[in-house]
Amino acid sequence: MASMAVQLLGFFLGLLGFAGTVVATLLPHWRSTAYVGSNIITSTSYMKGLWMECVWHSTGIYQCEMYRSLLALPRDLQAARALMVLSCVTSVLASVVSVMGMKCTRFARGSLIKSPLALSGAICFLCAGLLCLITVSWTTNDVIMDFYDPFLPSGMKYEIGLAVYLGYASACLSLTGGLVLCWSSSGERARSPLHIQRNQPSSPPPAFNHVYPPAPLYKPPEALKDNRAPSICSLSSSGYRLNNYV
Repeated sequence: MASMAVQLLGFFLGLLGFAGTVVATLLPHWRSTAYVGSNIITSTSYMKGLWMECVWHSTGIYQCEMYRSLLALPRDLQAARALMVLSCVTSVLASVVSVMGMKCTRFARGSLIKSPLALSGAICFLCAGLLCLITVSWTTNDVIMDFYDPFLPSGMKYEIGLAVYLGYASACLSLTGGLVLCWSSSGERARSPLHIQRNQPSSPPPAFNHVYPPAPLYKPPEALKDNRAPSICSLSSSGYRLNNYV
């Protein structure tokens, strides 16, 4: 029962990480305008994401525009897109495999494949969290390097957006959920051989269970057949001599 609760905890943590990864992938708040230099007082704010860039005016108007060309995008943005999409796909696979491997589901109940399935889902959650963490860390490094570049104009400097922080939180949730599922699955795999070993007999069965062949039938000698005494002829024909007995 405790192992089932631990599995459910790890699964829901991974599911929350998956939801956060999807939201962070779709939001345009990866980079926000840095209010430095001449941008301290401005009526517009620019935000860039993986799929679109938005402009917010002080009048309350919010406009967004999708990126029109994929090949015209910077390579770091293309790589971030691919990694985040791959993280979402891996999270979906992890959720499906974990559901099939958890004890609370009826799929393959009582089979030895349950624990390996849960462990595979945990590994997929770990991979999804690592992919998301690599992407947001890469973006954070680029934003910080551009911010402290003295040759870059103030109008082209950005700060870390809210979607990056959400990506960090989602990656931590996915990694935590994967670790919890790994721990529960490894503990279950460690208990299974002991249970099987206890059910096996520790000593061979007693000797009286063995089946022995039947004893051969008693055959009387030829001399005692028909209750007749042996004659001299029969004794001599059998190899016996009368002189041996006189």
